[in-house]
Amino acid sequence: MEMTGGQALAAQLVREGVTTLFGLPGVQLDHAFDGLYEQRERIRFIGPRHEQGTTFMADGYARTRGEVGVAMVVPGPGVLNAGSGLATAYACSSPVLLIAGQIATQYIGQGLGQLHEIADQSGVLAGLTKWTALAKAPHEVPELVQEAYRQLRSGRPRPVALEVPPDVLAARADIRLLDPVPTTGFRTAPDPAVLREAAVLLRRAQHPAVLVGGGVLASGASAELAALAELLQAPVIATGNGAGALSSRHPLCLTSLGGPKVLPGADVVLAVGTRFVGGEAAAASERAQVILLNADPHDLGGHRRPAVAMEADAKLGLAALAGELEGMSKRVGSWLDLDAVRAACAEQVEGVQPQARYVRALRSAIPEDGILVSELTQVGYMTRLAYPLYHPRTLLNPGYQGTLGYGFPTALGVKVGSPDRAVVSITGDGGFGWGMSELATAKRYNIPLVTVVFDDRAFGNVKRTQKYDFDGHLLGTDLVNPNYVKLAEAFGIRGMSADSPEGLEGALKEALAGGEPCLIAVPVGEMDSPWPLIMSRPQVAAR
Repeated sequence: MEMTGGQALAAQLVREGVTTLFGLPGVQLDHAFDGLYEQRERIRFIGPRHEQGTTFMADGYARTRGEVGVAMVVPGPGVLNAGSGLATAYACSSPVLLIAGQIATQYIGQGLGQLHEIADQSGVLAGLTKWTALAKAPHEVPELVQEAYRQLRSGRPRPVALEVPPDVLAARADIRLLDPVPTTGFRTAPDPAVLREAAVLLRRAQHPAVLVGGGVLASGASAELAALAELLQAPVIATGNGAGALSSRHPLCLTSLGGPKVLPGADVVLAVGTRFVGGEAAAASERAQVILLNADPHDLGGHRRPAVAMEADAKLGLAALAGELEGMSKRVGSWLDLDAVRAACAEQVEGVQPQARYVRALRSAIPEDGILVSELTQVGYMTRLAYPLYHPRTLLNPGYQGTLGYGFPTALGVKVGSPDRAVVSITGDGGFGWGMSELATAKRYNIPLVTVVFDDRAFGNVKRTQKYDFDGHLLGTDLVNPNYVKLAEAFGIRGMSADSPEGLEGALKEALAGGEPCLIAVPVGEMDSPWPLIMSRPQVAAR
């Protein structure tokens, strides 16, 4: 049928199953927004107050639902502002689609100073995504949207971008909409020969250990992970991105703090859905034979030198390994005392205060299926080690990107995607300052997120480093903050305060029961450094 490129874009998004879009309008997107207006009963539109919020919110929506999150921004500064959210989604293997405006087709690459023009916008996006494309005619729009979804559902989930110039969005043509991309059938199955090699090592292992990253969560492989771990009676160590892949109540589950205590004694390490770099890789002894299972071939080679490298989706790979080991006598009990490992970890955590008490308060107040979005703040760092998780996708962090300021807008996207679950954002005053204007978004769209701001009037982590490691040479770390309770009230949002872990627990329970947006301000002072634990050295646990 005849339609504009903008109408075709919105209609094909509907066919692909899009029900929510985070975006901001602008002149290059006028016809795209007109198309979205026609689909307003099918696609819920949410407009943040800053373009970084579009991709942060889309990322939060995607990671908690396991579906694609969609964002839309104008070209140039819009794309650059949205870049931090794309980079974070890339680091966390999150399926985000960014629809980016462009300058008019005939001016691309000419350097004529068109509105919002930047040199090689396509190249900028290519560095932040796994796939990017530019629509050059309106009839191409449906097929490029379809290809974007094919890319999002193939291999390792990472963001993609589609650029659509304003002339393409405005032009009318006879356009055929396409059937949606299937939601299944794109996972990579392991090579049978490689599978057998891995199974031989696991069958022979006397001290097996499993290390899991975000790939296990991305593929929904928690059940397959539990089944294989129970067959092997192997301790399961979760990296920061893999936390929640196995319930904290499972007798084989350990946090990343347990890694340095377990991995040095393992003779076979199965690393699933993780890059296997940094502390975890260093903790594994030189005698350990390493099996890497990853959907991304890039994370199977290089310096890692595994005994077996298996390119496969985590869910299919773990299930295939369990099937290959079928008939193997199930071990009785693990090869080391995991209760003793957990007790040692708990003792270490208790030495970092008051963060440990605040983390306990969070866990006590948030329902077991509630979602915590942890920002780069002193209490947030400790959630990596001390916050029990009972369901997958219930703790979010920015991964290796370490994106300060991501937390509050990402949590808004999480709540939009999970309206029936409790969602809490914890952030420091430094990170909250990046996106505090999104209080307007919470109010405008009535997003009942509860946000906790720990206020130490500084970039606390950097300030501590300057104080103790650089002879007190403080520069750029002190902050001037508003009265956060009054700030919330100025936006028409409920504001509360708490000055202790016990006070925070009570305030959180009250706020979560209220069913409305709420900000809780928590004034704090200097805290113990968590980094000796986060960067802990290998130590062999008692067997």
